Amino acid sequence: MKHTITLPPLVPIRWVPVDQSMAWLAAGWKDMWRTPAISLGFGAFFAAAGLMLWAALQQTGKEWLILPLASGFLLIGPLAAAYLYEASRRMELNMPLGMADIWSSFRSRIKQVGHLGLLLLLLLLLLVWIQLAVILFALYMGASPPPLDRFLGALFFQPGGLPLLLSGTLVGGILAIIAFSISAFSMPMLLERDVSVFEAVITSTRAVRLNWRNMIGWAATIATLTFLGMAFFFAGLVVTLPLIAHASWHAYRDVVGYPGRYSL
Repeated sequence: MKHTITLPPLVPIRWVPVDQSMAWLAAGWKDMWRTPAISLGFGAFFAAAGLMLWAALQQTGKEWLILPLASGFLLIGPLAAAYLYEASRRMELNMPLGMADIWSSFRSRIKQVGHLGLLLLLLLLLLVWIQLAVILFALYMGASPPPLDRFLGALFFQPGGLPLLLSGTLVGGILAIIAFSISAFSMPMLLERDVSVFEAVITSTRAVRLNWRNMIGWAATIATLTFLGMAFFFAGLVVTLPLIAHASWHAYRDVVGYPGRYSL
């Protein structure tokens, strides 16, 4: 007796103009100020977490680890932003926007197995990046890297500095491309639809590949806003993180269509 496996239909992917990132940011800005307490509170939480992490690393003499940890945050950013994806989804549907309403809906949706699978996948990438960063630091800077205030000078004037910069950029870039491809649209899709993590990841990867020119600019925008937010003792994250989160929901809605519906 033969058994057949029925695969779900491919989700249509829309092509979007290269300059669409600004429209997403504008829509995200509007969403952020529709729920300022929730949005800015979200950003403040991660800003405070960054400051506490920075203080803890200073106390242990490992403040140089803030660099790979800060860049590693980009790998798991879509998971951190999931709560505000739900807020933007509810705005779109004209649903109540109270904190309790959003939290109740968000909590019921993230209980799906797919969210756990995506969480584990991105956390694995984060752990791989941190481990590789530690190895690269030890290989090029020795067992005791210089303090952070002298680290930038060491990158350009010590013998191992430039090789560390080049190898770290290469390794981190590869992991960032993988993480962005699988998570750019998968988390909002898991929140909105009853799909498996496999379907969500495949859809996200296809969407990034088919809109690769736009996605290069969008990924660069996300990275720039994140690092600008971190540059002033993490204070800027209060605004930049919720802005990115809300804008990412609008990116998802523009790019990912529905099976059986007309798509550009």
